[in-house]
Parts: sequence; structure tokens; C-alpha cells
Amino acid sequence: MTDAQQAGRRNPHAPARINESKKKKPVEKPAFPDEIAHLEDIRGKLDKAVKQAHDSVGHIDEEYMDVKRYMVEQRGEIDPHEMFQNEMALKRIDKRGAAAAGLRDKLAKLLDSPYFARIDFRETSKVTPAAFYIGRFSFSHGNELHISDWRSPVASMFYDCEVGPAGYDAPDGRVDGELTRKRQFKIKNGVMEYALESSVNIQDDLLQRELSHTSDEKMKSIIATIQKEQNLAIRNEKAETLLIQGVAGSGKTSIALHRIAYLLYRFKDRLSAKNVTILSPNKVFGDYISNVLPELGEEPVYGMSFADIAGVQLEGVIRFEADKDPLETDDPKWAERVRFKSTLDFKKLVDEYLARMPEAVFEPSDCTFGRFTAKSEWIRGRFAAYHRLPVKRRLVMIADDILDRYETDYFMDKPLPKAGAVLKSLAAMLKMKNTLSLYKDFYKQNNIADKFVMPAKKTLEWSDVYPFMYFHAAFEGLRESRLIRHLVIDEMQDYTPVQYAVMNALFKCRKTILGDFGQFINPNHLNSLGDLRRLYEGAEYVELNKSYRSTYEIITFAKGIRNVASLEAVERHGDAPDLVYCRSGREELAVIKKKIDALQNSGHATLGIILKTNSAAKALYDVLSRNCQVHLISPESANFVNGVSITSVQMSKGLEFDQVIIPAANSETYSSEYDRSLLYIACTRAMHRLSLTYTGELTRLIGAYDS
Repeated sequence: MTDAQQAGRRNPHAPARINESKKKKPVEKPAFPDEIAHLEDIRGKLDKAVKQAHDSVGHIDEEYMDVKRYMVEQRGEIDPHEMFQNEMALKRIDKRGAAAAGLRDKLAKLLDSPYFARIDFRETSKVTPAAFYIGRFSFSHGNELHISDWRSPVASMFYDCEVGPAGYDAPDGRVDGELTRKRQFKIKNGVMEYALESSVNIQDDLLQRELSHTSDEKMKSIIATIQKEQNLAIRNEKAETLLIQGVAGSGKTSIALHRIAYLLYRFKDRLSAKNVTILSPNKVFGDYISNVLPELGEEPVYGMSFADIAGVQLEGVIRFEADKDPLETDDPKWAERVRFKSTLDFKKLVDEYLARMPEAVFEPSDCTFGRFTAKSEWIRGRFAAYHRLPVKRRLVMIADDILDRYETDYFMDKPLPKAGAVLKSLAAMLKMKNTLSLYKDFYKQNNIADKFVMPAKKTLEWSDVYPFMYFHAAFEGLRESRLIRHLVIDEMQDYTPVQYAVMNALFKCRKTILGDFGQFINPNHLNSLGDLRRLYEGAEYVELNKSYRSTYEIITFAKGIRNVASLEAVERHGDAPDLVYCRSGREELAVIKKKIDALQNSGHATLGIILKTNSAAKALYDVLSRNCQVHLISPESANFVNGVSITSVQMSKGLEFDQVIIPAANSETYSSEYDRSLLYIACTRAMHRLSLTYTGELTRLIGAYDS
């Protein structure tokens, strides 16, 4: 009996639970005897390799300590040259030690789960096929390759090809032939749990097994279940910019992270983890995805937010306030300002102003030092010659040019003017002295002064931060990153055209940009997918329409709320969502507590209680935390943990839970078209079970659907 039935008030329109007998269950198949024997053989080789690696780390540690001890004991006795040589030796030993430890750790991971697939491939020019086992990392022993890395060219056939004609792109060219066998395995703690013979790409029963698992406090790698369309995006190494539009649960964030892992493998000679950064919506999400790259054998990459970048760029320039929650800010004029600055039309207006700005703000005049004069027309010419630079950086270059002319052509016997004095004379020719003056002038010139309001002295509203930075880039200049060679931007729908323009100015590198324009979180952002594609004209575009996260019943229910025509559900069945009517708030709280208690015996690890706003989440947390072990995920949070999490729709984006409860699913809380998007996002966080509780009238945003 369900919680609602026990209460005796189940909503009459709620769908019946699906019959357990109708659930599609994978057919159990015994492991192949030859594969059991092969696994034992590989584990034996790995055991030896792990021991050798462990011994190697120990020897290197001893060598390091010997050199260190010698340097300490002989300090004052050895000359500086020998000391320097010993210091260099320590660095070399330390580097060798780090490499040996890394190899040891990789081998230890392989010992737990050496591989997940086998393909037999016969090249056209050969008679017999060769077997390739595919795992997280490659493994060679005795000059023989036993396991191929999932990112290797030959492994691409596992993801892209069915049994039959096949091929792959090797470094030396295309290799064609025939795939004669394809097997998939689940190996855990060195034990083969199952082996499947597969005649089609990533057979359904393996995918069903993996998708039916419980969620974890960290996102995991998906190398065993990467689908063909996902693999194409992951292995795309030519795109300067790759745009990934993916529906809820399509694995787009996983794809982006696996793509980074692939590129680090493919271009290891010129790309490392320190050259990659991820722009994520908040610290909790950054923590949630932090395990994927280390699990794939790569160093973790640096993550930051748009607020982090603004803090670095505007330090000492101007202050700014944090972004406000649009659901909890009752200020129509503020909302109007945010909407105005979120459009592509606003960026065009800014670009038109900035195109005219350099000549408008700089009025050159003769620059005289003693008997030497740099004529205004010559200065104007030099100013135009440096048109690719920000205005104030042009003045620095012109000052250098003046000093060069003074020294070369004129008063060789006279002391040079001070560089600061020359620059000061040029700066006096500017009509605008700083970026803030320029930014204010933009609104004045366009007769939209009401669209710029400062909440405090020398403090910007959040919606002005990136437009201001865009002006600052043109007038004074930003600190561009030369270290970052690949930028990942997640939740692409949450950012405005001007924010993207600033990113393009700061990071002149390849980009992977992903998100879902069906999951807008800010009602005051009016930009669209079409706007983004116009901003990145020529970018390669990938659309992912299949959702792997939620059961068929949950996705069908979510489509009844927001009819995303392109959204396809994987045929993984489960319980129909619960709609639980409660006579009072106290009764609703009791239903939620009961579901929290039931989590312990459900076999699930995570339960998300998702409310509309951050303040509503905090209020419920304050009540439930008195009697229940719960965790609040707020904008100030930094970690995602297993168990029961209480959070808002905003903070739940990108996360997933085994079970989800959506309290207050009534017509008062969820009524507008924007609320429809919020409710859709909340529902699609659920992997296995979804419950909506409410008092009063059920929200009318929930449409009819078939279970």
C-alpha cells in the first residue's frame, strides 16, 4: 500500500503503479568459460605489474631520501656547483617518483576492473581476427598489449560498429575489415559478475543494468555504456567550438568530461589538465562532477564560475553584488533591466557603441617635450595603427613610439622624457577617464539611462557585471588567459550573449559548450538557442534527445508538464509517479518524513527534496533537520553527499537522485508558464521514483499521461 493510500486520500487522477511483471528485466547469462580463464590470466599479470610498480615507487623513495640525506650531511662541505647538481637530481627523482606512483595507482584500478569489453577484428588483409580487450587504461606486459584504452582508435569500433563490416581511423590511416565478435563484461573486485555476447551496439540489457543502479555522491564514468551519438561528440577533435544541446538526462555533462579525457589522451604532448577549465553553475555541481576525470586516469581540472572570473578581473576596479534570486525578488524595474541586458539585441547595441568609441573618446593634440613635438595627426595615425588593442593600451604603445622617435631622431644628447610623463600627456587627451564613465555614457547616448542603476557607490548590479567587463575589455583591457587551451561551459542556457562575448575575449581557445534550452532557470533571460548559434556561427552542433537518467514513467510524466517533442525515454520501466494529496501542511510534512524513513530500506542511496526557491528549501530544512538526518544544498554549499538532500530547483540542476519528492505541488506554487519549466526540471532529477505532495488544488500544469 502506498503512502497516499495509507492516508486514504490518493489523488483520483494519479496513475496506477506499473505491474511489476511488465518491467523489462535483463536476461541473466553465465560468463563464458574462456573469459573466466582469460580474466584469471590477466589478473595474474596485473598482480605482478602492481608488485613491480610498488617496488619501483619504494626504490625511488629510497633514492630520493639518500640524495636528500647526503645534501644535509654534506652541507657546507660540497661546493655550490655540486649542490646545484644534487638539487636537479632531486627534481628528476621526484618526477620519476610521481610517474611511478601514477602507474601503480592505474594498475591497482585495473586489478579491480581490468576491462569491460572485447572486440574481435579481422583486418581486410589478414586471415584471422585479433581480440582486443577494452578498459579504462591500456596495459602491456612482456611487450604485448593486453588491454586497450577506451580512447584508443581501435576501441572506437566498440562504440560505433555492430558485428560485420567495420573500421577505424589509425594514426597511419584508415583500417578496414570485419568485426567478428563483440562481448561486454561487468567485472568488480576482480570478479566477473556477467558476460554478454552482443550483436548490436551497446546492447540494451547492459544499458538497463547500468541505468538501474543507484546514484552516488559523485558522477561516475560511462565508458562501458557510451552510445554511438555520444561517442561521436566525445571523439570530435577537430571542432574549434562544439555546441551540445541535450535534453534532461541525456548525459551531456558526462560527454563533455569524457571528451576532455579523450583530448588529454589524444593530445598529451600539448594538452594537460592545467590547460583545461570548466565553468560550472555552482560549487556543489563542481564537487559532484569532480571524480570523473580522476576515475579515467586524468588529473582533475580547475573549475570556476562566472562570479569567480568577475572577481578576478574587477578586483580593484569596481565592486558588484551577487546575482539575486528572480523568484524571490519583487522588483519589476530590476527584472526589466535584467531582461534588457540578456538579449542579443543588447549586445548589438553595445557593439555599435564600442565600434565608434575609440575615436569618440580620444582627441589627440600636439605633444611637446622641450623643442620636440609629436604632432596630433601623427599620434592619431599611431592610435589607429593599434586598433586591435584596448584604448588605454594603445596609449602605452604610442608613448613608447614617442620615446623611440625622441631618442633616435632628435636629441641624442638630451635626457629622455620620463615614460610616465609622456603617458600622462596622452591620457589627458581622453574624454573619458575610466570604464565606469564610459559605461554610463553608453546609457546616456542611447537614451536608456533608466536601464542602469547602481545599488551602492562603486557597486554594480549583477546584470551589469559582464556588460561592464565587455566595456573594460575595449577601454582598458582584461587579463586574458594564455594557460587555458580548452574551456568547457556547462548550463549554456543560463548565460547571456554579452557573457559569452567576454568569455571569447578572455579565452581565445577551443570550447565545449553544453546545456538545455528547455531548462531555463531565470525568467528574466530572453536569449535563445538560436542566439547562441548565431554568436558561434560555424560551430559544430550536436543534439541529444534520448534521456538515460529517468524511467519511462517519469519521463512520460515530465512530458505531460512540458511537452518537449524531441525528448525520448529509454525503455527502462519503474513505478509511476505518486501524486499525494494532503489535508494540511502538517500532514504533508508527515508524508515527507515517512518517505525519508523508507529510504533506508529501499536500496537507494539518495533522495532529493526539491522546492521552488532557496528560501523554501531552507525553511523545510530548518523543520526536518530537528528529527531527520538531512543535508541542505544552498548557493553557499560546496559538497554533494549521499542521503537526503533538501534543495531548490535552481541548485538541483545537473544533479540526479534515486528518489525525488516535490513538496507544495499545488496551483498556488506552480501556476505560470515559467513555473512549468521549473516543475519539469525538478521532475527530471529523479532516476527511479518520483513523488509530488500537495495541499489544496493540484497544480494544473500536470497534464494527463499514460502509465
